[in-house]
Amino acid sequence: MRPLPRLLAYLDDHLAMADDLGIGLAAIAAAGPAVALVARLPGGSADALATLAARCLANAGPPEAQVLVTGRGDVALATGADGVVARREDLPPHQIRQLLGGERPVLAAVHAMAEAETALEEGANGLVVGTIWESASHPGRPGAGLDLVRRCAALGAPVWAIGGVTPQRAVEARAAGAWGVAAIGAIWDARDRFAATEALLQAVAPDAEPDRRRR
Repeated sequence: MRPLPRLLAYLDDHLAMADDLGIGLAAIAAAGPAVALVARLPGGSADALATLAARCLANAGPPEAQVLVTGRGDVALATGADGVVARREDLPPHQIRQLLGGERPVLAAVHAMAEAETALEEGANGLVVGTIWESASHPGRPGAGLDLVRRCAALGAPVWAIGGVTPQRAVEARAAGAWGVAAIGAIWDARDRFAATEALLQAVAPDAEPDRRRR
């Protein structure tokens, strides 16, 4: 199994349709293996998700960035993605891991301690925990706060904080025990997506690969 990424760069339906998707994917993936592009299409079909995952993989290959797929172990297997982020409505993590052959990580997206405990009991390799701060993708939903990160990290598995992440908040998440962070707007809304990616990586993992540079 590859080392787990520190930064999860999520996509959504809107970004998947953007004219500059390829440019954005390449800029983010250029930060290297500490980054994972997360192919996510809440309103899309399995075929559309597979197409998006394949596009992520094409951009991730040269700099050795990683690619995860939300929910669909079959899509990850078919495309050669590096792993899966499972949600509450998806198959249990251990079933997805069996489908993938056990060599690729299955993370679980959780929103409460009970969900986190269940996900780990069901074989998840790590937890994407949120929404920690209020975010544009979930307007009006109050953030759960860093205490949820601390409590989930205490369970012993790697934790990624998601929701309203900024570089400063990534530092706070790391101090609370997070292994990494996950983001959409903090990366995709930036004028320089490579620089935004690097800023988040430096915040959450300041000692990891200090000589990273654009490839």
